[in-house]
Amino acid sequence: MLPKAVTMTDRLPVLFLGHGSPMNAIEDNAWRRGWGEVATRLPRPKAVLCVSAHWETMGAAAVSASPAPPTIHDFGGFPQALFDVRYPAPGDPALAARVAELLAPDGVAQHPTRGLDHGAWSVLLPMYPHADVPVVQLSLDRSKPNGWHYDAGRRLAALRDEGVLIVGSGDIVHNLRDVDWRTGGAPDWAPRFNEAAKGLIEAGDHAPLVDWEGLGPDAAASINSAEHYLPLLYVLGAGHPGEPVGFFNDDVFAGISMTSMVIG
Repeated sequence: MLPKAVTMTDRLPVLFLGHGSPMNAIEDNAWRRGWGEVATRLPRPKAVLCVSAHWETMGAAAVSASPAPPTIHDFGGFPQALFDVRYPAPGDPALAARVAELLAPDGVAQHPTRGLDHGAWSVLLPMYPHADVPVVQLSLDRSKPNGWHYDAGRRLAALRDEGVLIVGSGDIVHNLRDVDWRTGGAPDWAPRFNEAAKGLIEAGDHAPLVDWEGLGPDAAASINSAEHYLPLLYVLGAGHPGEPVGFFNDDVFAGISMTSMVIG
């Protein structure tokens, strides 16, 4: 179920979007329609800061500082129609510099040519189809511990009061290696962990989600290599205590959770 329309304009909500397959960018399905509809319920942002599962760095975070980021087709084996997609949203070098300022004293590299990967454009295309909202991406520094990513979200929360929509794009559950594709059904651990994570989010109990390794075998199977899970920690960190949480696109199939949420 989609959250109710947000009317407060001085502080933007923060989004986590379960993005699944890049084909969702061009297929007419309920998930794509959900992303599009939620955008109509939110105040229009001045810019988007996207933390995507598909940009990983080591040793330091990086931000896309190009004024015209290209569309990155970081996948293979899909129809030509998907490779033909272009999402020519402008960048925002000033926002990239502001991100670095907020994350100081941790160094953040300003990447002058980095484009938008499918974790960003596959969800933003249905939300802002005219590509007229500037977009900046922040990488996942995989050398940092889990708590750093959550704390980074807390530091970036100030952007919500500056007209910036913070979007985490990944999946709460993402493990395609341990799925029995002969049946195509979701393994038992996938919906179990998805529901457990939602319960902790609704309760405002973020500590177990940050230290997810302590949540047992369902978490280990669901989170797997963690790049799709880490964007969630930024979103949780950017939320404020007591803010409402709304879930939508709340589906689990095979080893992927499409569950998305709005905080605020």
